[in-house]
Amino acid sequence: MLLNRRRGAAAHAPAAQDQASKTRPQPAGNRRGALAQAAAALLWIAQAALLALAVGRLADGAGLDAVTVPAPGFLLLGVARASLDAWGARRVFTAARTWLSDLRAGAADALARRSPLDRARPASGQAASILAEQAEAVLPWLLRYQGARWRVMLVPPVIALVVGYFSWAAALILVLAAPLIPLFMAVIGWRAKAASEAQLQLVGGMNGFLLDRLRGLSTLRALGAVDATARRLHDTAQALRQGTMRVLRIAFLSSTALELFSALAVALVAVYVGFHLLGQIDGGSWGVRLSLEQGMFILMLAPAFFEPLRDLAAAWHDKAAGEAAFEALSRLQDAAPSLPGALNGTQEAASGIAAPGLAIAGLRFAHPGEAPLFDGFTLDVAPGEHIALVGASGSGKSTLLSLVAGLAQAQGGSIRIGGASLDDNSAAGLRTRMAWVGQKPHVFAGTVRGNVALGRPGVTPLAVTAAVRRAGLADVEHAAPHEALGEGGTGLSGGELVRLALARAAVAPQASLLLADEPTAHLDRETAAGVVDALLDLARGRTLVVATHDLALAARIGRIVQIGQHGVAKEAA
Repeated sequence: MLLNRRRGAAAHAPAAQDQASKTRPQPAGNRRGALAQAAAALLWIAQAALLALAVGRLADGAGLDAVTVPAPGFLLLGVARASLDAWGARRVFTAARTWLSDLRAGAADALARRSPLDRARPASGQAASILAEQAEAVLPWLLRYQGARWRVMLVPPVIALVVGYFSWAAALILVLAAPLIPLFMAVIGWRAKAASEAQLQLVGGMNGFLLDRLRGLSTLRALGAVDATARRLHDTAQALRQGTMRVLRIAFLSSTALELFSALAVALVAVYVGFHLLGQIDGGSWGVRLSLEQGMFILMLAPAFFEPLRDLAAAWHDKAAGEAAFEALSRLQDAAPSLPGALNGTQEAASGIAAPGLAIAGLRFAHPGEAPLFDGFTLDVAPGEHIALVGASGSGKSTLLSLVAGLAQAQGGSIRIGGASLDDNSAAGLRTRMAWVGQKPHVFAGTVRGNVALGRPGVTPLAVTAAVRRAGLADVEHAAPHEALGEGGTGLSGGELVRLALARAAVAPQASLLLADEPTAHLDRETAAGVVDALLDLARGRTLVVATHDLALAARIGRIVQIGQHGVAKEAA
C-alpha cells in the first residue's frame, strides 16, 4: 500500500499536553467549580440558624410572627444554595470533559507517533478499550471525588468552628470522629485501587482477545478450534465477573465504615445535647447552658458535618477506578520509538515521479534492550535498479525495508532517497513516493475499490479498475472493484491478497520506489510465479527493493544482496 503521511487526530494539540498528562489532573475551572459547590454547602449553616430561630420562637409561644422573617430567608438561601451548586457542577463538568478529551487526544496522538516496529505497542483491542471505555472512569473521579475532596477540606472545619462557638464538647465529638473515616477509607482505598487496576487489565485483555479471535474466526473454524476458543472466552468472562464483584465488595465495605462512624458521632452529639438541655450534663458549653435554639442548631449541623465525608466515601471507588484509568491512559503516552514525520500533517509530497536512487551509509539500528541489528551498514541502489535482500530469518531484511520506508528512526548513519536525506522533516513527503507490498496486507471490510483506493484523493474508479487488471485480479470474479470483502480479507486467497497490495501500489503512479517484504511467502509455486510476474511488471521504470527467502524470486530480480549478522551486506555470486 502507498505509504502516505500519518495524520493524528490530535496532531495540533498543545505541546504542554504530554507533560500535563503525566501529572495528577487539574482541569482548568475544576477548582472554581468545586469551591462554588463548597460555598453552597456552607449556606446550610445560615439556613440551619434561621430554622433553629423559628423553632425556638415557636417553643416560646410566639405566633405566626415567629416565622415571618426566617421562612423567606430560609427560602432565599435555599434558592441561592441550589443555584450556586448547579453553577459549580456545570463548571466542574465542562472542565472535566474538556480535560478528558485533551487526555484522550494526547493518547491517540502518542499512538499515532509510535513506530510500527515498536514491539511494546499495545494491542489494538486493548488500546481501543482504554481510549473508549476505561477512559470514561476518569470523568466520575473528576466530577465526584475531586469536588467531594474540596468540600471535605472546607465544610467540616467551618462547621466544627461554628459548633465549637456554642459547645466545645459537641465540637470535640465531631473532631474526634472525623479522622477515623478517612483513615479507614485510606486502608480500604489501597485495596480498592489494586482491585480496580486488576479489573481494567481484565477488561483490556478480554477486548484484545475478542478482537484477535474475531479476526481469525475463519482460521479457527478451519482448524476446529472454535470450542476451545469458546471455553477460553468463558473462563476470561468468569475472571472478569469475579474481578468486578471484588471491586463492588470493597465499595460496599467503604460505605459501611463511613456510615458506622458518622452515625455513632451524630448519635453521641444528640445524646449530649439532649441530656444537656434536660440538665443532666452541665459542662461542655463554655459555662453557659445551651438554649433550645442553640441545641437545635448544633443538631442540624452535626449531620452536615459528615455529609462531605459521606460524599467522599461514595466517590472513593470512583477515585480508585479513575486513577487506574488515568494511569492506563498515561502509559499509552510513555516514551517509545517514534514514526519519523508522523505529525507533519502539512508536509508536501516530494516532487517528481522519476525512479529514485537509494544510498544507505553507516546505518545503525537496534531494538530496545537488544544487540544492534545494523551497525555500520552500507548499501547503494541506482535509480530504477531492482535488488533482492536475502538472508536468514532475523537478519534484519524486513527491518531494513521499514527503515527505508521511514517507519522507524535509525540510531545512526544516513538514508538518502533520490538525493534527499530521510529525516523527521522529510519522511512524510518521501513516503508519498513509496509503495509497500507485504506478505500479509491488511484488508478492511468494504469493497475492493475502497480497499485499493484507501480514500486517497484523485484515485478514480477507472484508475482502480486499471490497477486491479494490472495486478492480475481482472479474472478473479470475487475481486471485481464492486465486490465486498470481509475484515481481514475474507473471501480472498493468500495470492489474491498480495495482488490486492500490488493494485494499491499500481493505482499511485507517483510511487516510484517499491518495497516488497516476502511477497511470495506461504504461496505455492504456481501462485508465487504469477505474483512475481505482476510485481516485475509493476516495477518497470521504478526502483525495487525486495526482502525474500525465495531464491527463485531473487534470481529473477537480478542483483542479490546477502544480509548477514549485524547487518553485514555482501553481493551474492
